[in-house]
Amino acid sequence: MRGTPAPESSASPERPKTLPAQDGKSLLRFLTCGSVDDGKSTLIGRLLFETQQIFDDQLATLERDSKRHGTTGGDLDFALLVDGLDAERQQGITIDVAYRFFSTRRRKFIVADTPGHEQYTRNMATGASTADLAIVLVDARRGILPQTRRHSFIASLLGIKNVILAVNKIDLVGFDRRVFEDIVAEYADLADHLGVSSVVPIPISARFGDNVTRHSGSTGWYSGPTLLGHLETVEVDEPMASKPLRFPVQYVSRPDPDFRGFAGTVASGSIRTGEEVIVAKSGKRSRVRRIVAHGGDLEAAIAGQAVTVVLADQLDVSRGDVLVSPRSRPEVADQFAGTIVWFDEQPFLPGRSYILRTETDTVTSTITDLKYRFDVNDLSHQAAKTLEMNEIGMCNLSTQAPVVFDAFAENRATGAFILIDRLSNRTAGAGMILHVLRRANNIHWQSLDIHKRERALIKHQRPAVFWFTGLSGSGKSTIANLFEKKLHVQGRHTYILDGDNVRHGLNRDLGFTDADRVENIRRVAEVARLMADAGLIVIVSFISPFRAERRMAREMMADGEFVEVFVDTPFEECARRDPKGLYRRAISGELKNFTGVDSPYERPEQAEITLETMGRSPDELVEILEEWLSRRDSEATAASPEKGG
Repeated sequence: MRGTPAPESSASPERPKTLPAQDGKSLLRFLTCGSVDDGKSTLIGRLLFETQQIFDDQLATLERDSKRHGTTGGDLDFALLVDGLDAERQQGITIDVAYRFFSTRRRKFIVADTPGHEQYTRNMATGASTADLAIVLVDARRGILPQTRRHSFIASLLGIKNVILAVNKIDLVGFDRRVFEDIVAEYADLADHLGVSSVVPIPISARFGDNVTRHSGSTGWYSGPTLLGHLETVEVDEPMASKPLRFPVQYVSRPDPDFRGFAGTVASGSIRTGEEVIVAKSGKRSRVRRIVAHGGDLEAAIAGQAVTVVLADQLDVSRGDVLVSPRSRPEVADQFAGTIVWFDEQPFLPGRSYILRTETDTVTSTITDLKYRFDVNDLSHQAAKTLEMNEIGMCNLSTQAPVVFDAFAENRATGAFILIDRLSNRTAGAGMILHVLRRANNIHWQSLDIHKRERALIKHQRPAVFWFTGLSGSGKSTIANLFEKKLHVQGRHTYILDGDNVRHGLNRDLGFTDADRVENIRRVAEVARLMADAGLIVIVSFISPFRAERRMAREMMADGEFVEVFVDTPFEECARRDPKGLYRRAISGELKNFTGVDSPYERPEQAEITLETMGRSPDELVEILEEWLSRRDSEATAASPEKGG
């Protein structure tokens, strides 16, 4: 056990009056990651201290805060230089990603201190998304933990091929060489499975500075580099400027009638006046006439520069388009495979609609298939229907419109995406594109001579989808069946979709888990859309418990075509009716995943029609539906000279 630092680690360097000059130095972005309390923040604080990046007033504040919040006795608590949030200091953990800049005579650095707690895995992924190298810290006393594996896995998925394995707190195991070598051997096996090309193991004490900037006399058995020495000399992957041109258009600049430019930041490669470029989605070609930047025109711009590009031709270019090199064009597709890290507390469900955002675009998307889930302990593939928070899976995705992208392995800027929950607007997950499944240039919608309007005209009606939703036993099927009979007598062309004709055929392979319910409704909505396209009045009667799927169904239909009918019957009344004994079995725990008992029902917030069933007969409720339909048709006819269409 070590009580005081060795002389070589305890020398206090002189405080700088100004920061070192930064011109002409290469820049390395790296992150620290690992499990909780492995010493990530302390290591960064030690690096800042040893490289003389702390001013006198900062040092005085650190000394004061170390006495107030510190966990190192009378020593400076270097973690406090990075853990700036008061909540972090009180809990002794990192919550947010803290970015710090420092410099040595040889190189500039931007370091991201990422949280180790599993709850904040999304923040770790954020820090890793722009890093060239990862310092994976391992507490020498505890060895490699599940979160060490998870962070290493995410770092590898995000294209980080250079890793420093920092076996920290080596002083607390008596500088034991065998402890260090056992951890290195275990991590080497993990790195081999992850495809990490370079792992440099270093025994360190972040608290006392052993092997951080200078070699320690207590590890005479170690002959490798110091941590800072390796950071200063490591060669990273080719910079983004050397990759093919990708210039996402953020907005069209029209300050006056004579100027039309496309503003954005060069994501990769370089762009030069006079060179030919292609608009990725349309395939249209032009040449760069001007590159306008703050302060004047440029001859060229490289990755990371924000500029406005003026083309020689008047092409149709808008936000979401990408100017690319004709020699290396990206994919333009609406289906691709990707690896997803799930962040949300609500599990991911295949078939549910999310907003997908890339470097270039924002579109509605659906995860059509979860191929498998990764076990972070042994990296094996596991069959799964959902992803829980912090789990990682391989999926197929479909987007509502084609997007421009590269495989993540080829271009990190255009190969990454995030998924956003459409109701809460939370970032639900982050992903890396693996490869294309179907290219947009292979998609050709067939032009038909007969359209929905013609099909509806011959039936003398307007298509509609009446979507009945409510608890089991609320009366949906009774009302829906009676409604169809009344419409049939009126000569309307109708069809009912319910459990009797869907669950035993089209969806016979689905159960009643949340994931299966989502897929069940997705399929039903697709069939209802096709039937409405045929000119029918479609009556859908399903519990459809989730707002997200009912919203998805609504967005599939034409404007005004989707009619949400909430059959509002209290839970107690539904349970009292209980003709099949389902509520009794669910409440006793015999029947699982039953809506309203152990599976949620999300009430509609803005249904077109709400049928409050208590004290009303089915005939009275159907009259409400008939009146609503008659009023809709009358209003539509009055607004259009063409009747019946």
